[in-house]
Amino acid sequence: MRLTTKGRYAVTAMLDLAINCPQGPTSLGDISQRQEISLSYLEQLFARLRRAGLVNSVRGPGGGYLLAKSPDAISVSQVIDAVDETVDATRCQGLSDCQQGDTCLTHHLWCDLSEQIRSFLDDTSLAQLMQRPDVMRIAARQKQRTEAGILASSP
Repeated sequence: MRLTTKGRYAVTAMLDLAINCPQGPTSLGDISQRQEISLSYLEQLFARLRRAGLVNSVRGPGGGYLLAKSPDAISVSQVIDAVDETVDATRCQGLSDCQQGDTCLTHHLWCDLSEQIRSFLDDTSLAQLMQRPDVMRIAARQKQRTEAGILASSP
């Protein structure tokens, strides 16, 4: 089982957005800087997140993105699904053709694991992640670091 960079970055960016939403729209440039994710990659991810109805874009000066729903109404699995990721632990993508078209000996074990992972991600909301002390500590550090970087680069 492997969650790719696309899924990880989407969840990270959405969590960043959820944490920073109270200040108004958040630009992808700000998320890019805080999370060290390429701006062009974020643009691709947010196009998918917008199509899935998880974010809204705000145009113009001071524009950016806002969550389309409250953080407690957005699960981690919704974010992963929006960017076309899966968390399937089987080698056959659940098709039961693991061994030249037949089901392998451990297929059902990996299917059960996939179901457990899916259930965990379904039951974990952005709001729950935001309440974790470790997440808030890291977010504060990132914000402080980027603000210091902005001040240092000002003329």
